[in-house]
Amino acid sequence: MNVHGQHYRTIWLRPDDPTVVQIIDQRHLPFRFVIEDLRTVEEVATAIKDMHVRGAGLIGATAGYGMYIAALTAPRTSLEAFRAALHTAAARLKATRPTAVNLAWAVDRQLAAIAAAGDDIEAQIEAAQRTAQEIADEDAEFCRRIGEHGVRLIEEIAARKGGEPVNVLTHCNAGWLAFVDYGTATAPIYAAHDRGVPVHVWVDETRPRNQGARLTAWELGQHGVPHTVVVDNVGGHLMQHGMVDLVIVGSDRTTYTGDVANKIGTYLKALAARDNGVPFYVALPSSTIDWEMRDGLAEIPIEERDATEVRIMDGLSGEEIREILIMPETSRAANYAFDVTPARLVTGLITERGICPASEEGVFGLYPEKRKKG
Repeated sequence: MNVHGQHYRTIWLRPDDPTVVQIIDQRHLPFRFVIEDLRTVEEVATAIKDMHVRGAGLIGATAGYGMYIAALTAPRTSLEAFRAALHTAAARLKATRPTAVNLAWAVDRQLAAIAAAGDDIEAQIEAAQRTAQEIADEDAEFCRRIGEHGVRLIEEIAARKGGEPVNVLTHCNAGWLAFVDYGTATAPIYAAHDRGVPVHVWVDETRPRNQGARLTAWELGQHGVPHTVVVDNVGGHLMQHGMVDLVIVGSDRTTYTGDVANKIGTYLKALAARDNGVPFYVALPSSTIDWEMRDGLAEIPIEERDATEVRIMDGLSGEEIREILIMPETSRAANYAFDVTPARLVTGLITERGICPASEEGVFGLYPEKRKKG
């Protein structure tokens, strides 16, 4: 994606020093564009936990690069000490965010690749760097394919509307900032826009961290896509009045039966969409599918974050970013970060292999090799 006309990914190795991982520090957007250097496993863990980076795909890619940094900085006094440091780093990274399945998937993929490199430590470090890059490249490519598959949904609606803009509602940020490039929920939107299909996006602000207002709106603006920011509770009203043609959201973890964990408030959008006959699609790469979980409501861990995020808001005042308290100082606040949308409310899943029903049969129809034998 472009930032002021220059192409960026969300994470990369510094060109003049490949021992340094660079990220776009999303805490400062949309007011400032800040690139942060990560040199240690602890810095990577902090970047994930404190949401310098966020979004399923980018969390996975960052964890992959974190394991590369772990290999670079692990002691080389013995193979045992080297591998012990890697497993310590793996546990540290996995503990940062519990809901997004891409995190553990990327760490485990790195451990397997490093182990497969044999007993030579330098070969294991090279394997870690190669695998980190593969994870990032795959994420970008899978998101590009999601756009290619999902764009036909927008094109079909555009044909029925006779050239009128297709109104898409999305929630949170499942754009290129949540992945390495392209995004998931936004990939079909960008593809449609680039093909000249008129499209307009309703952007949920997405309290409490406002990833929609601050991130989705910013990146859509950078790409020139028409959009309007609305408060989270407007979605149902828009659907009741025929102002939404399609809902596309992302996912942090989806069971193989089609239950979807996504940013808090997604379930309410799905209910409103069902009541008003609006198609509700979830866009995700296969790395976000949990092949071990069947019942999302019972099994998916829901992260509860610090209540400060609910109590405090920040924004630009003149040239200064300021924090303000928005509730009584003595009131308690709860901050559930995700909810689960049951598969019965999901029209379909848009993946890198195509679109399928949100069901066990639909998912394994696209990924038959994942079905357990016996």
